[in-house]
Amino acid sequence: MRKLLNTLYITTQKAYLGKDGETVAVYIDHKVAARIPIHTLSGIVCFGNVSMSPFLMGFCAEKEVAVSFLTERGRFLARVVGPVSGNVLVRRTQYCLADCPDHASEIARSCVIGKVANSRAVLSRAVRDHGEKIDAEVVKKAVGRLGATLKELSTTRPLETIRGLEGDAARAYFGAFDHLILRCDEAFQFTGRNRRPPEDAVNALLSFLYTLLLHDIRSALESVGLDPAVGFLHRDRPGRPGLALDMMEEFRSVVADRLALSLINMNQVSSSGFHTRESGAVEMDADTRKRVITAYQKRKQDEIHHPFIGEKVQVGQLFFVQAQLLNRFFRDDLDGYPPFVWR
Repeated sequence: MRKLLNTLYITTQKAYLGKDGETVAVYIDHKVAARIPIHTLSGIVCFGNVSMSPFLMGFCAEKEVAVSFLTERGRFLARVVGPVSGNVLVRRTQYCLADCPDHASEIARSCVIGKVANSRAVLSRAVRDHGEKIDAEVVKKAVGRLGATLKELSTTRPLETIRGLEGDAARAYFGAFDHLILRCDEAFQFTGRNRRPPEDAVNALLSFLYTLLLHDIRSALESVGLDPAVGFLHRDRPGRPGLALDMMEEFRSVVADRLALSLINMNQVSSSGFHTRESGAVEMDADTRKRVITAYQKRKQDEIHHPFIGEKVQVGQLFFVQAQLLNRFFRDDLDGYPPFVWR
């Protein structure tokens, strides 16, 4: 099992990152604030006005440490990675399967099964743990709808049908999501999923966590030699990591959504940490972003049972495990791609 390494998140504006021997040196106000050994890192994510020396970029590429640049508020800008690793024949297989409607629909169906099953599990867990605090009947109704969707996904379907089922399941899930928020605070009311830009605090929190999640999944796919841009459920579009978005569907609810609910319900984020711009976009302040990043890193250290490999793994390793399983499927070591299903 690959060792879970840390992701270094730099949120301090005007910070500068340079190479210092075998370490990443972080400079703030021209003084060294930290030195992190490169072998302890799997990635670096820079938010906003953060710069990096070309020598460090090359060093990170050599050591397979992916570097992502985002705006201060979390919108993706660019990514620096080293030479493509892995077997070129596996990538050729990936491209061929993506161009075949039958194969593409089967892989997409597996990803959506994982998404719907995990969304259903999150709702069911809420009824079990907090049934007396929430409108359990509304949530149970959504659980039933997701269960019906899983039955429809149990047989082969055309790709457009699978996309339609995925959209219906997402509406049912987010239609009950507000009932999972136990905190009596008008600022954290949820009326539906919106993005680009998020229009309320809950959506701002979800979008930010999805950004962190996408970085890790994309890195996992690249680490096993797959092309994160060529997906099956999410078709090719310039600048869009289709395969990373495909795989992220399995983890949205159990990793990002559950963490967002915990942060809200346990009062770890406050309404004062969210601000509405003139455009209507809701954004987190710097302190809230740091708090969310810390909670996400901590969540990645938790252990969880992986039903397919039959082992306990850290949450942060799940992405690598699934990338390896997809790679094995492309190599014909597996009959199909087994999505991660939370138990």
